[in-house]
Amino acid sequence: MSRRVFALMLPVYVPSFLLAFTQGLLIPTLPLYATTFGVSFSLVSLAVAAKGIGTLVMDLPSGVMLERFGTRKVMLLGVGVACVSLVLMGLIENYYVLVILRLLSGCGTAMWMLSRMAFISEAVPLEVRGRALSAFGGVNRIGVFASPAIGGLVGAQFGLQTPFLLAAALTGVALVITLKYVPESRKPAKAEHRRPHWRTMGQIVATYRRDLFAAGSAQILAQMIRAGREIIVPLYGATVLGLDVAAVGVILTVSAAIDMSLFGIAGLLQDRMGRKWASVPSMIILGAGMAMVPFTSGLFSLLAAAAIMGLGNGLGSGTMMTLGSDLAPRDAMGEFLGMWRLIGDGGNTGGPLVVGAVADLTGLALAAVVLAGVGALAASNLAWFVPETRHQRERRALT
Repeated sequence: MSRRVFALMLPVYVPSFLLAFTQGLLIPTLPLYATTFGVSFSLVSLAVAAKGIGTLVMDLPSGVMLERFGTRKVMLLGVGVACVSLVLMGLIENYYVLVILRLLSGCGTAMWMLSRMAFISEAVPLEVRGRALSAFGGVNRIGVFASPAIGGLVGAQFGLQTPFLLAAALTGVALVITLKYVPESRKPAKAEHRRPHWRTMGQIVATYRRDLFAAGSAQILAQMIRAGREIIVPLYGATVLGLDVAAVGVILTVSAAIDMSLFGIAGLLQDRMGRKWASVPSMIILGAGMAMVPFTSGLFSLLAAAAIMGLGNGLGSGTMMTLGSDLAPRDAMGEFLGMWRLIGDGGNTGGPLVVGAVADLTGLALAAVVLAGVGALAASNLAWFVPETRHQRERRALT
């Protein structure tokens, strides 16, 4: 590992692991906790989705805050908001308050994710940025992979509210580490030098419209197939192949294990050969695995398809973050990365919606075929229309 990348261990990777771990703690317990309020399945789904909605809403404001207040303050605020919301989730007795707190948690996540991405972009040079951001993606994968079983055990033994309090405690540890080890890498602009932020966003779109359209559409497609696979595999296994929950869990675990083991290779490919050497094969392999789903007939064939998708997703670890970081102009990084995150989160939200809409109309098999086509489009877009950013100079300033 590069010395510059290793230097990010305490300020970035350890707190990132802790926050990803807390996210995984709630995967098995949050839906069950929501049902204790006596609400419908639709409202349970809303409680689960509320965090993503909060993140989506806060992406652009987080970019503005980054330029106005600086990286460190936004990072600390994001972790603090997440910590407080988790504490309150474990104490409240009202469903609608739970949804509001999940929205706030999503807002904190948006601030934290964007500020970390900006911090890495500023702390490491272009030639090791792929490894730094792939490691960031890998750490998040490992944290989420390691914790659902623990969350389920804690919830079963000590009550469904306890995982929220445990998550809050770990988030508090992340807050202390961030407070101690994160320096201010991006100082807030002085008031007299500030441009109106919405005008800056307009300038970004005008100046980089070609690259932003090509790369942004590629990211939407990439995030759609990534999010869609998380829906297709369990639903197809359970409702079409008749597999039980344990079998589906084994399939998802194997896929996730392959996925999280490849972030080092993804980073090396990006830094030594080029960003496209990781991103394009990632989408091709993801699409190929998705195309296999309609032809599966049981546990082992679906496991093979899911394993291939895990391989593809693992090769793509950090690729979209690296691309956004490479494209971001240095003097408007906050606004640009806020827009970039909004685009990606839009695709992440759209993937499950596409699966649901197509599946309702024609069935899950065709939904998998549609997502395979999305992967092919993403690969084509990345290969032919998105510039190779490994050797480019840092983006020029906006004028």
